[in-house]
Amino acid sequence: MASHSQALEHDSDSRSLSDADISSADVATPPAEPGDAAVLQAIAEGTAQSTGNEFFRQLVQHLARALGVEYAMVAEFAGENRVRTLAYWKQGLIADNVEYDLPGTPCEDVVRGDLCHHPSGVARKFPLDVPLTEMAIESYLGVPLVARDGSHLGHLCVFDRRPMPAVPQQLLIFKIFAARAGAELARLRVEHSLVESEQRYRDLFDEAPIAYILEDVDSRFIKANQAAIRILGLKPEEVAGTLGMSLVAETPENQRRIREALASVGQGASVGGFVVELRRKDNGNPVWVQWWSKPEPDGKYTRTMIVDITERVLMEQEQARLRAQNLYLQEEIKADHNFEEIVGQSVPLLHVLENVRRVAPTDASVLISGETGTGKELIARAIHSNSKRRDRPLIKVNCAALPTGLVESELFGHEKGAFTGAIARRIGRFELADGGTIFLDEIGEIPLEVQVKLLRVLQEREFDRVGGGKSPISVDVRVIAATNRDLLSAVRAKTFREDLYYRLNVFPLRLPPLRERKSDIPLLAHFLVKKFATSIGKSIERISAEALARLDAYDWPGNVRELENVIERAVILAPGPVLDIDPDVFVPRPAGSQSSVEQSLPSLENVEHAHICRVLEETSWIIEGPKGAARVLGLHPNTLRSRLKKLGIARPPLDSSPGAADGATTRDL
Repeated sequence: MASHSQALEHDSDSRSLSDADISSADVATPPAEPGDAAVLQAIAEGTAQSTGNEFFRQLVQHLARALGVEYAMVAEFAGENRVRTLAYWKQGLIADNVEYDLPGTPCEDVVRGDLCHHPSGVARKFPLDVPLTEMAIESYLGVPLVARDGSHLGHLCVFDRRPMPAVPQQLLIFKIFAARAGAELARLRVEHSLVESEQRYRDLFDEAPIAYILEDVDSRFIKANQAAIRILGLKPEEVAGTLGMSLVAETPENQRRIREALASVGQGASVGGFVVELRRKDNGNPVWVQWWSKPEPDGKYTRTMIVDITERVLMEQEQARLRAQNLYLQEEIKADHNFEEIVGQSVPLLHVLENVRRVAPTDASVLISGETGTGKELIARAIHSNSKRRDRPLIKVNCAALPTGLVESELFGHEKGAFTGAIARRIGRFELADGGTIFLDEIGEIPLEVQVKLLRVLQEREFDRVGGGKSPISVDVRVIAATNRDLLSAVRAKTFREDLYYRLNVFPLRLPPLRERKSDIPLLAHFLVKKFATSIGKSIERISAEALARLDAYDWPGNVRELENVIERAVILAPGPVLDIDPDVFVPRPAGSQSSVEQSLPSLENVEHAHICRVLEETSWIIEGPKGAARVLGLHPNTLRSRLKKLGIARPPLDSSPGAADGATTRDL
């Protein structure tokens, strides 16, 4: 530590008195100054406009001049037995502040008691204070700086190379300003403590992990801490003036919550603990926060605290998605999926399977076409199982089974409150299929207004939930579609979008009907017999040759699905280990009819076709008369004949027996 001698040495810039000056002034003569009141006034006026460190500098300067001394200082404790000057007047100049040790100096007595005055002989009384001796200091006057609680804060002193006789009025003035200096020092310490406390709280505010925001009644930000800046994607210079409402996601549920919260805050009530979805200002990404707000007593500002719970919300959404996915898959497991594997070795089927092998590893969209019952879903599963997405879900959607008004909601999901009955957020099939494959069966049944949104998913890989905000949901989904309709005809009829057709038809797969792969019928039959026999606990060793011949001779308009039904019925009825099939189960196809009514006729005509055929069979193909088909159908006979011609319905060949020929009448078809 620096010693008192170091502290009080002459500065090179300070003026020093000559020996002649000292010898001519053995005793300090009070300067020719006005009265004591003038001294008090001079010091008071010199320090009245100052506070803090400037006050101390003005005090020592005016005190030294008013008392006619060369040296004056005010100091505070800097540790045990050590002080530090706050201001030091030295021979007409403000000198640099210094620290020095108290022991052996006249200042030591001051800080321990009351006013200490040495009119003369200072150098003799304090021989250990080398600088005082070297400076020829003769007199010293000091007084402690005392706080309100009686503790000593430091001291105020003056000293000179001339004697300093006791002048009661000046000593009183000295004590007055010592008290003023003590009060100022105490004030500075409180102020310093407040600054430190404020800095600590500011650091806590800025570095807190919880976001804090001060905003006005219009949700305009005044200030925000670092956590809020980070969570909301703001730049520091963007904080002031940012409108909080501009960051709120525009979803129905979100808007409802915000309106309720702002109404409560506007009434002076605190709100908090509820979840609100925001949008980051820098990139628009969603962020979920838990929000608390409390208005100031004057109602002009609101203190808001938010906690980022985005990870929790996303985890909950993922859990909900997985629960929905698991539920969907459980329902799929319970459902009957025709076969457990593809069975057949015919050339048409092997050609399809080769194309499946080629397209499966890619992400290309696949459009599977074929008659009802040809196994389109089975082929879709084969594509998914052999793709790089095999570990992710295959989500099936039967578009024809969805109500028209709910197709969009089922495919893309909806927000809570998006429409009447939307009591909770629903995750759509596309979101469930994220990372996997979605199979859109009966794609031709999707309404035109939904086709537009489906096209957007295929093109941009994103969609909006029904009632959703401005931020779309991105998905990575492979699309496999299937239809038993002629989509090109639907495109020409303006019932199916052409651009969507070409987006889906990247890799077309046509499944052959069963009549084009009859060599697979025995394999399929044996496979199905084993499947159903095991299921119901029967032992079937073989299929009779007659049954196999009937299976091969039949045209199978219902394809593999019809074959499955025929085999299951035969297994149930089989009395022994040999399976036979009743020839009555085979419904002959009307001659001249199309190979697939469902594929070539619109649905209304398909229903009409089946109904007319059933009535004709019940009336033995008699058109006219009281028991004829025209009377049953409520049509004119000529109108019915016209409908038969349009629908391609013709009577099966008549039995060649004489009896049958004799039974024909002119009213027959």
